[in-house]
This record gives sequence, structure tokens and C-alpha cells, in this order.
Amino acid sequence: MTTNEIEIAPNSALLVIDVQKGFGDASYWGPRNNPAAEANMAALMDAWQESGRPVVLVQHASRTTGSVLAADQPGYAFQDFVEERREAAALHVTKTVNSSFYGTPDLAEWLTAQGIGQLVVAGIQTNMCVETTARMAGNLGYDVLVPLDATHTFDLAGPDGARLSADELATATAVNLHGGGFARVVATAELLAASRVRLTA
Repeated sequence: MTTNEIEIAPNSALLVIDVQKGFGDASYWGPRNNPAAEANMAALMDAWQESGRPVVLVQHASRTTGSVLAADQPGYAFQDFVEERREAAALHVTKTVNSSFYGTPDLAEWLTAQGIGQLVVAGIQTNMCVETTARMAGNLGYDVLVPLDATHTFDLAGPDGARLSADELATATAVNLHGGGFARVVATAELLAASRVRLTA
């Protein structure tokens, strides 16, 4: 896909999912991929806010015992670069499951009220809350764009000793979403180029 084929709606919403300090704990999560993810997320947040498009922040309050993302833990807080941009966000959703559509306030209800039909989904983890949210958004009929390089994840063990690296999981997510028709997987640079025109009220 080329930049010319990406059209950013005037009210396209950028969802920034679970960019919280707890994900910086390597002893808890293990190896990660894509060290450029945070810089790409910040660039997208700036571009969306500068063009007048809405940014939605999603924050995970884990109910898992001992989780670094539990609401009473320091890791629950947004990472600094998100917190610095938080005041300009149009909506803040808190959730306890993978999908951002099962949170408070109700994301779909807010999107409908705003007349928003296009979502750009970024954040952490690529193959968990980002993919789940993108899949559900696609099922609900939204035009979904996922800048894979504005996400990251961690190595993960499965059944019978099977283990996939973070990069392998990210590739699987890209194939699932794009090949499955849930979303278009794109690059941050493409979205930035497509969203440069500042909107006027």
C-alpha cells in the first residue's frame, strides 16, 4: 500500500492502547520487539492533535493477581510521553479485558455520537489488546488502520513448549488483520504523510 492510497478521515480517531509504565518491566514481560514503537506513537499523537483529529487513550486495569498493570500499582500509570499529551485527548477509556470496546465509558457509543467511522489503532501489546480491538472494530464496521510499527509486544510461550518471538507474533498479527480483512496494516510514516493537512473547524 502506498501513501496515496491512504485517506485519513477528517475525524479519524487515533486509539492509543495501554501505553503504561508497567510494560517497561522486562523482568515481568521478557524480551520485546520494535524499540521505535514509542516514538512512532508519540508522532501519531502529535499529528492527530495538531490536525484537530481526536485521540482516545485506553488504559488497562488488570484484575490478575500480582500484575504490574493493576490499578493500585505504579505500572498502571501512562508512560511519560502519553501523560504529557493526555490533556489534549478527546476520551479516556478504562478497561479490564483485551478489547477497548469493553470499557468505561463505552467506546462504540462515543464514536457513534461523534460520527466517527475510521480508527487508527496503536499501542501495546500488538497481538493482544491492539489486535483484539482492531478485530472487533472491523467486525463492527469501522474502517481500521493499524500502524504495526507503532505497536510492540513480547515473546510468548504457548502449549507443549511452543514459543514465538515478539517479531513472529507481530507478523502473525499483521497477517491476521490484513489478510483476514479486519484492518489495513500500514506504516506510521504513511499515516503521517497522509494526515499533514491541518483541519479547520
